[in-house]
Amino acid sequence: MIKAAFFDVDGTLYSHKTHQVPPSTRDAIAKLQSKGIQCIIATGRHPIELAALPVEEIGFDAYLMLNGQMMLDQQKNVLFSVPITGKAKELLVEQFQNNTFPLLITELDDMYINMYNDRVAQAQAHFSLPEPKLRAYEGAEIYQFCLYINEEEENVLLSEIADDCVITRWHNYGIDLLAKGGGKMVGIQRYLDILGATRDEIIAFGDGHNDAEMLRFAGIGVAMGNAEEDTKAVADYVTTDIDDDGIAKALKHYNLI
Repeated sequence: MIKAAFFDVDGTLYSHKTHQVPPSTRDAIAKLQSKGIQCIIATGRHPIELAALPVEEIGFDAYLMLNGQMMLDQQKNVLFSVPITGKAKELLVEQFQNNTFPLLITELDDMYINMYNDRVAQAQAHFSLPEPKLRAYEGAEIYQFCLYINEEEENVLLSEIADDCVITRWHNYGIDLLAKGGGKMVGIQRYLDILGATRDEIIAFGDGHNDAEMLRFAGIGVAMGNAEEDTKAVADYVTTDIDDDGIAKALKHYNLI
């Protein structure tokens, strides 16, 4: 019996072709909730970014943000959060302050960058993200770093802290860095403990590299038709494209709506 459904945002709920949530997806989520199945966001985005999308108006039961580092309830109260500490924080704050490369800091209530270049513009545009504001770091807790670097630079820059972090690439010029022990899977498990449910009682939908772990973890992991090939490879079911009613078709396949 499915008790909860977890949804990635970009390319899963939100189409970057239409810049909307497909009507069939909205209808499917309403039907799930009418049956008592919780519907929960699971995204790498910050609440500030989510608020600018039509996803916000649907009315989810909870919000797993920043790739699992922050969980909000229906009223947007923080249920739990996992800040970055230690050597990783020290190194990246130093890089931020030295303007070594574009680096975005995410705090509980704010997100900002140290500099702009073409890489930032490309990565942000790919996911319909606005240009973050410029600001200095003033010592607050940090929940996620976003580094606008390529894979070769990543291997050099992060070699000494890689074992202490969770690193997820989301663009040729974009990676997210989280505290060790973070990630969507960990965040989902913490929420399931609150909910009193098990992984076998959830279904999860995603399309990106950072969704693969979540799809493997869920009792039913569904990859969108537009998903990355490695994400499709770990899914229990590959549905159609987001713009071809992928979520609704998968839920019908599993007789959930």
